[in-house]
Amino acid sequence: MSDLFQTSSPLATGLSRRSLLSLIGGVAAVGVAGCAVASGSAPGGLKASDPIPTAVPEGASLSIASSQQAQELAMKYSGLLDALPFTVSSWPNIGPGPDVINAFRARSLDVANNAGIPPIQAYFQDQGARIVAVNLTRRPIYVFATKPQSDINTVDDFRGKKLAFSQGQAQGVVLLRALKGAGIDYSNKEVDLIPLTSNQFLPALQSGQVDIAPLGISQVPSYLQQYGGDGAKTIKTDVIDRLDILWSPEDVLAQPEKAAAIRAYIPIWAKSKVWVYEHPDEWIQKYYVDSQKLTAEQGRSIVELTSKPLFPPSWDEALQWEQETIDLLAEGGFVKSFKADLLFDRRFEGLAAEAVPQTYRS
Repeated sequence: MSDLFQTSSPLATGLSRRSLLSLIGGVAAVGVAGCAVASGSAPGGLKASDPIPTAVPEGASLSIASSQQAQELAMKYSGLLDALPFTVSSWPNIGPGPDVINAFRARSLDVANNAGIPPIQAYFQDQGARIVAVNLTRRPIYVFATKPQSDINTVDDFRGKKLAFSQGQAQGVVLLRALKGAGIDYSNKEVDLIPLTSNQFLPALQSGQVDIAPLGISQVPSYLQQYGGDGAKTIKTDVIDRLDILWSPEDVLAQPEKAAAIRAYIPIWAKSKVWVYEHPDEWIQKYYVDSQKLTAEQGRSIVELTSKPLFPPSWDEALQWEQETIDLLAEGGFVKSFKADLLFDRRFEGLAAEAVPQTYRS
């Protein structure tokens, strides 16, 4: 797979980036296409300049992504599930950005929770979707992990190594930011970027297919417990991925009943994030231990690394961060640059912040 990146320029390859992304996510579309929701922009549908309806009509429903059941269970345990003024038609276990994009394309998903990079890739793939809520993170949520029996101790040691890379996910941009900070030219063969999706990172590390992979903080405790004795380790950096967002396809936002449901969902989503942060012991036991089958110690180590939720009344900082990310990807030849404001639906701006106490606003 590394042959895809064995060139002096990221675009100088027989397989285009757009084709690569399609291949990476293509299998996911097959699994979700069977439960498609109705198409959006029917006559009389909302335009991007129209106000979002405040009343949710009877019978409205949303399909909401819930990777590893996290969002569904947060709603359930917090008691907020009963506050939803619409029906959740499904909570599909869809998390990685490429999978979400394919689910949007298959019209089987109405809203998802991701980092800032998937909307950029969706735009690049002509899949119209907009960010409708923003949570800012201030601490790293990904950690670079080494394969067993590794001699890598710093980011500087990444030179000449095989690195797990997902262009369409936050982990990919975190890696690019780390390489840039270390002065490593990823476009000139100083490293070997291996195209994978995040759910392939762990097997690739375990098998030695890659030397380094950025893992989510929830994956690190169990990985080190299993392979730490064999020399696997983590390389800590201060590189962060600042955006935690809700986003939705444009054709969904054009449907008044679904747009109204999403408007109602955003404050409840924000409150669920706050509830998880304020109830660590209950969340560790009910989610990490009972649902994810981790030990309480592993769950606690994850929670200790979790960033406090911060919902900005203004999206200016988020928009600036997204523009920097677009420019970073464009610099490497992964996408063509464009204006980040095309990704945000500012009709929803401030809804999350208004729903939480001042301490959770930024």
